Amino acid sequence: MLGNPVALLRDRGIKMAASDSDESLYPIAVLIDELRNEDVQLRLNSIKKLSTIALALGVERTRSELIPFLTDTIYDEDEVLLALAEQLGNFTALVGGSEYVYCLLPPLESLATVEETVVRDKAVESLRAVSAEHTPADLEAHFVPLVKRLASGDWFTSRTSACGLFAVAYPRVSSTVKAELRQHFRNLCGDDTPMVRRAAASKLGEFARVLELEYLKNDVIPMFGNLASDEQDSVRLLAVEAGVSVATLLPQEELETLVMPTLRQASEDKSWRVRYMVADKFTEIQKAVGAEITKTDLVPAFQNLLKDCEAEVRAAAANKVKEFCENLPADCRENVIMTNILPWVKELVSDANQHVKSALASVIMGLSPILGKENTVEHLLPLFLTQLKDECPEVRLNIISNLDCVNEVIGIRQLSQSLLPAIVELAEDAKWRVRLAIIDYMPLLAGQLGVEFFDEKLNALCMAWLVDHVFAIRDAATNNLRKLVERFGRDWAQTTIIPKVLAMAADHNYLHRMTTLFCVNVLADACGADLTARLLLPTVLRMAQDQVANVRFNVAKSLQRIGPILDPNTLQTDVKPVLEKLGGDQDVDVKYFAQEAMAVLALGA
Repeated sequence: MLGNPVALLRDRGIKMAASDSDESLYPIAVLIDELRNEDVQLRLNSIKKLSTIALALGVERTRSELIPFLTDTIYDEDEVLLALAEQLGNFTALVGGSEYVYCLLPPLESLATVEETVVRDKAVESLRAVSAEHTPADLEAHFVPLVKRLASGDWFTSRTSACGLFAVAYPRVSSTVKAELRQHFRNLCGDDTPMVRRAAASKLGEFARVLELEYLKNDVIPMFGNLASDEQDSVRLLAVEAGVSVATLLPQEELETLVMPTLRQASEDKSWRVRYMVADKFTEIQKAVGAEITKTDLVPAFQNLLKDCEAEVRAAAANKVKEFCENLPADCRENVIMTNILPWVKELVSDANQHVKSALASVIMGLSPILGKENTVEHLLPLFLTQLKDECPEVRLNIISNLDCVNEVIGIRQLSQSLLPAIVELAEDAKWRVRLAIIDYMPLLAGQLGVEFFDEKLNALCMAWLVDHVFAIRDAATNNLRKLVERFGRDWAQTTIIPKVLAMAADHNYLHRMTTLFCVNVLADACGADLTARLLLPTVLRMAQDQVANVRFNVAKSLQRIGPILDPNTLQTDVKPVLEKLGGDQDVDVKYFAQEAMAVLALGA
């Protein structure tokens, strides 16, 4: 038992007014006690209910007693501290609004110095949120001193946290304080600890966006240069992202001298991680620096990234091919692509690394609208064909997924003459796994090509898979039919698919007759109760007379499967007699599945 709640709260450092009753304080006493409980889960639950405690205590006691109490308890499990950091970010109203929001800074400052990164990050996030609630005077009186303390702390943890607070404080303080903040940030960029320099590099772009242009040139550019030539590649790669932000802020005429030398150096960095970051941010750099620098500097740099010795860099660059080409100046776009980009794209199509080929396949179709019909037919279609035959399934899928881009440029007829033969060839490949891969793509392909073209060119192929000698192919083909019906509709199923499926019920091969039943199982839901009862059910019932026991017990399983969508009258008059007959079959398996179907469908006597 907790005992007297008022006494308990006093023990915990929370003073109670004389008017507080034992009964009203009891839930608060429980929550407060749980904050010190040995059970981590109880402490966590209590932290998550802090707002309840604060509301019960009122704003004055929350400020004077609960917040100091919480500040003193910041020696706990990481998950508890994480929850506390999150809660405090939403506590402004509970301490009396913006006038008293500074009361939340001491516990958040302590949380911003702990060892666990996720706790520090959440504390910084909450500090950034409460900074907006401060008046300019309170910001200088309370928040800025906190930033300075963190920035000059003995442990790297506090200095890394400080990096995320400069951008929110800087715009709302006086020019004298701004100068001090710039100096502190400069110190952090040159800190002895790589983790601090890394944090500074990651926040440099954000800080640059709130600086005046004069200080951007005098302060940020030197910091950017130093970080971009840091001995640690983890710092240099973050400087690339900062460089993009800086480039968007500078006048066009100053980019060449202030930013481009550093970005050029990064694109040729000895570390592949830095080059990867350049490739990943390449189109952002392109938009920031403009058309002229793109032509003179970025096109050669992009070529180098496309032929980089590291596969990760080539993959990142390949992923940007379409967007980079789209953003090229219109007056020279086609010429630059054909002369400078396409030769290296052709090399990547047969790259040794499947991730590179897959990245390229996901965007290469997008070059068709840019280059037009003639260039697509002459230069791109051969590349698409090569990728359609690639051994990597993801490469093939990426090409098939984007066929509509090419279709819009060269038309469905041209597409059918060039790429479709390759698809058909894969669909009839001797290796069943290749055939299986094409089946998986067929609904997607059907959506790209439309119902008329599909019926003309691919319908027969889909039906042929139903009688494949490999069960996995037949099974995949039945599921493929369901997806096609869902895409093209029930009328299409009734005229095009169902007659062919039902015709297989009379096939001499019992495996093909069983495939009819498998098709009925998956088509019933897609076709609905009417088509199932009118077209599919009569065939299933007739097949109960089949000479092969495997077919008969699959009839019972099919009736169990489609029974729930049939009306009760049909179940009683048509289905029940057949199942009763199968229930007396000589074959033990037929008898078992028939009786199971009767039980599931509640068709007992």
